[in-house]
Amino acid sequence: MSPSSSRRFAMMHSLFWILLIQSSSSFTNNNIHGRNNHHHLSPFVRGKVVKGTSLYMAGGEGGDKEWAKALEEAKGDAPGSFELEMQQTMKMRGLMSGNKNSINPKLSQNANLIAWLEEEGDVYMSDASTWGEAPHPMAISTETIDETTNETTGRGLLARRNINDGDELLMIPMKLCLTIDSAREALGDDAIPLGTNEYLAIAAHLIYERFVKGEKSFWKPYIDILPTVEEVNPTFTWSDEDLSFLEGSPVVPATKSLQIKLQKEYESFLGGEGGLCERFPDRFPREAFSLENWIWAFTNLFSRAIRLRNLRNGEGLAMVPYADLINHSPFSSAYVDAREAGDWLFKDGTEEVILYADRSYRKMEQIYISYGPKSNADLLLLYGFALERNPFNSVDVTVSIAPRTKSVVESINDPDVEVDPLAEEKIEFLERVGREKTVDFPCYADRYPIEMLEYLRLMQMTPEDTRGRAISEFDYSRTISAANEASVLSSIIEAITLQISKYPSSEEEDAKIIQDKALFRLLNYNQRNAIRHRRNEKRLLKRTIAALQKQMRTRGLLEDGLDRAGGSTLGQSLPGDDKMYGDKQRTALEERLEKMGLPVDLR
Repeated sequence: MSPSSSRRFAMMHSLFWILLIQSSSSFTNNNIHGRNNHHHLSPFVRGKVVKGTSLYMAGGEGGDKEWAKALEEAKGDAPGSFELEMQQTMKMRGLMSGNKNSINPKLSQNANLIAWLEEEGDVYMSDASTWGEAPHPMAISTETIDETTNETTGRGLLARRNINDGDELLMIPMKLCLTIDSAREALGDDAIPLGTNEYLAIAAHLIYERFVKGEKSFWKPYIDILPTVEEVNPTFTWSDEDLSFLEGSPVVPATKSLQIKLQKEYESFLGGEGGLCERFPDRFPREAFSLENWIWAFTNLFSRAIRLRNLRNGEGLAMVPYADLINHSPFSSAYVDAREAGDWLFKDGTEEVILYADRSYRKMEQIYISYGPKSNADLLLLYGFALERNPFNSVDVTVSIAPRTKSVVESINDPDVEVDPLAEEKIEFLERVGREKTVDFPCYADRYPIEMLEYLRLMQMTPEDTRGRAISEFDYSRTISAANEASVLSSIIEAITLQISKYPSSEEEDAKIIQDKALFRLLNYNQRNAIRHRRNEKRLLKRTIAALQKQMRTRGLLEDGLDRAGGSTLGQSLPGDDKMYGDKQRTALEERLEKMGLPVDLR
């Protein structure tokens, strides 16, 4: 018996007992109230409503009207009605040709995928209900639209009917997924030994299934719906011309770094000396395992692979057919994950991928999951899109503090630059904690990471702060002194201002280009995305500067003659610190109690 059949049997078995219990309860209750049970049960027995019989249902008024209402709600839509409605909607939006003779190849690909899921995975995909199975709640849309930018966003999954919070949306058996295990089985343990990087293994497996196995591939219906590089357009596949529209953005160096890494990984793993193409030419023909196909595989991996956290043998990466059609929303709390197949009564030892709705959906509404708390830079680099509304958006700002050692100052040859007596100690401390002298930190619209503050508090320490104490004795997670904190926030403002100056155009100039819709549409998709992204980066950085300046005012850090720590490791509590850090600075008494090992919190 298949896992799905076992589940249906268990559900039918449970339903049978529930009906028996309900009937038994009704019999008992009606006897208590002196009613005739025969009339009460007759609608169930005869399959129709008996006139003159009062029916008592939870939340209802009883009688024929209530039965008619319940039957209407239970009836649902006729099989295939949703697809017809969706086609009409797409025609009205101009997403599908109205010509009856034109055939959209995506529709046949969708149908082949659904048939494959049903036949090979025993996944119930029908829009009609049956014993123990509700109608499948979702349908594939061949094209979705970003309502904010009006850009197309490829395939997606829509609600076929109204969906409730907590409803099960999909169940895909692991045997249909592409994983490192499937790669080792297909390509051989000698080619993909234990310990091989999951991305490299699955990328090779994708290429093998599409370009070597082809029509004979078990995964062909799934491979057929995977997008081309041009349909995804992550920045690591952009032309130099398109990438030039992002000049000044941290996305550019990240993109170039990834391009170099993918090239090196290809040479090392596949195409270079000692690679799989050389060692196993029959299994890894060079014409199939080309750099171009390698880029296609990673385009799909980066944009579609799912990290499953709850696998029996620990977390793992997987390409999950059908589930990877769901688009991303930063406001969704739904995540795809794995579990042991079966229910509380029947377990068969296999695993399946599962997804539950994190909220209610209306019919025809697009279903979303979260790809994780990703910034627009991450999304553009790996997924080929950015969001206008993204609570996790950030811009990386480079903070580089050159410790003023004697050799550095002599090389500068500037009489105004003095040697920092703590420079050598700072360098040693950074090396000990694994930090570089130049570090990138993400800045958000109104906040920045505590790690940035810790780094800069260390780098802004002076002999007036330490007074002979080792810098390792200080707690850099809290304010060291007013003067130190003022230097820290000022250095962040300087770093952000420097980042803004790297862009060749201003935020206002970008806004004008976007507002000129005729001109904006002359640009290609990548270039439009780039202009939106760079404008949003500048807006975010400006807001961060404004937030920092406000902090300096409210915390009294713009005054002259601010205090230094004077050798105290207790830190200094400034106005607004409790709001910034969620709690107050520790007092001297708390410090002493902690040293005594007493778990006392005086806040």
